[in-house]
Amino acid sequence: MSEAQQPLSGEEMQAMLDRSPFISFLGLRITEADAAREQVTMVCDMRPEFERGKGTGQWHGGPIAAIIDTVGDYALVMALGRGLPTVNFRVDYLRPAVKTRLITTARVRRAGKSVGVVDVDVFNEQKALVAVGRATYSTLPG
Repeated sequence: MSEAQQPLSGEEMQAMLDRSPFISFLGLRITEADAAREQVTMVCDMRPEFERGKGTGQWHGGPIAAIIDTVGDYALVMALGRGLPTVNFRVDYLRPAVKTRLITTARVRRAGKSVGVVDVDVFNEQKALVAVGRATYSTLPG
């Protein structure tokens, strides 16, 4: 993909994340941004607003889906330098995430002229796979 001259750095992407009110509320933090491997990893801490039931410490699926969509998008943002609209999105929840931060890694599978496809893995702190997602984003010029 040749729309961006240089891939965005982790710091540049973090600044973009922090400018979004919703993403800032999620508290996503980039821990890895590898343009050569087309891979981004972010962490997100549990907060009471993300709980399935008050006081349980169990993650609700909604915030997990939002995290998957956002981290997946940023795997392509790294190369394109701009946010992309989601075209298609799915999540498979594999096990409950309870009293843990989430570590989410997105890998670009296809970065085409009109769409990009990204696979996303969500792990708990014990490195157990909690959920997997796949998203398709429009890469057409804005």
